[in-house]
Amino acid sequence: MLNSKKQTRINHIVTYFSLALFSIYCLFPFVWMVISALKPKAEIRTANPTFYIKNATFENFTKVLFDTGFVGFMKNSLVVSVFSTLISLVIAIFAGYALSRYSRQQYVKVTHIGMLVSQMVPGVLLLVPLYLIMQKFKLLDSYYSLILAYTTFVIPLCTFMMSSFFDTIPYSLEEAAEVDGCGKLKTIFTIIIPVSIPSIISTGLYAFISAWNEFMFGYTFISVDKFKTITPAIMLYRGANITDWGGLMATSVLAVLPVTVIFLFLQKYYMSGLLSGSVKG
Repeated sequence: MLNSKKQTRINHIVTYFSLALFSIYCLFPFVWMVISALKPKAEIRTANPTFYIKNATFENFTKVLFDTGFVGFMKNSLVVSVFSTLISLVIAIFAGYALSRYSRQQYVKVTHIGMLVSQMVPGVLLLVPLYLIMQKFKLLDSYYSLILAYTTFVIPLCTFMMSSFFDTIPYSLEEAAEVDGCGKLKTIFTIIIPVSIPSIISTGLYAFISAWNEFMFGYTFISVDKFKTITPAIMLYRGANITDWGGLMATSVLAVLPVTVIFLFLQKYYMSGLLSGSVKG
């Protein structure tokens, strides 16, 4: 009995120690960004950088917020991310429902395989074809090009996430709704969606973060500051001969904060959404 308790205590110590090391490893880049953003230029460019800040300053944040177009870049990222998320959710809910309830239909199976294959194709391989398409339809340097690109790439996984959750909803709920006279569309809006809120929030959070953090398409499709999003805008602090590390780090910290705050508020829904779709029964 004592050996069992001792073994359990050792397992707990090893587990928490491992989690602590992993947390430090994950948080180190963000902590270093914050420290660098609070350092004056002389301390950032020193040959021996340290965690200690001798003369903390908010000059980098002030410069980013008031002397650049940072607020406009944030607004562009917010517009693109919100619309991409809403469009992705609408499509993923109905597509996920179809994959869940009509999985035995041949055309549904083909669609399912097609979406799986699409997830295996790296986005960089489609960069040139998508650029030519956007150019053909005169969508470059606009929100539409980014919204279309982001929505296209997140819909498959969003659909699979919603489909996995719909598999856990008993079909008897829909049968009861049909007995009460509800059509298929009314059943989805009055029965399926209300019980799927955690999964919808989880899926929407994934779509929003994917759109917010995306760099490649934003850097390629947008060449004017008016529509530039926050991640490509960070590159403005890197010149051909010199890099403004203070401004770059301050911008990075400010870009991460909105997503961090949103995630903290919706964390419980995010975790419950992931767990609810992970077990069928």
